[in-house]
Amino acid sequence: MLSRILVPMDDSEMAAHALEYALEAHPGAKITVLHVVGEPSSMWGGASALALADDLEEAAQEHAQDVFDRAHEIAAEHDAEIDTEFQLGHPVRAILREAGDYDTVVIGSHGGTVAERLFVGNVAQKLFRRSPVPVTVVR
Repeated sequence: MLSRILVPMDDSEMAAHALEYALEAHPGAKITVLHVVGEPSSMWGGASALALADDLEEAAQEHAQDVFDRAHEIAAEHDAEIDTEFQLGHPVRAILREAGDYDTVVIGSHGGTVAERLFVGNVAQKLFRRSPVPVTVVR
């Protein structure tokens, strides 16, 4: 039986489906939603706005709050509680750093926009190949 599940989550529908799957398939497990906020650069889209923040970590946490609010809404619909955590950095590396502390990782197959599909699909693929624990990819 799986007791600790990591669900990396962005604001995409596929990430929401991954959380729903984890909650439904493993009702007694402790589920942690991880949102990784990319460090500021011209290649990271919305995260580049973080470069202007006085306190980068505080700005990243604020950036993650919408994702966490949605995650808590989904958990409430399943009468469940979840933990949330955010990290600043490269998504694959951040998820892999955390994955070893869990029994499994449940991740959405890709994000919503074309750019997110390329990027997040790439994250799921890399995670699937490198994870020290089993990975479930949800579509």
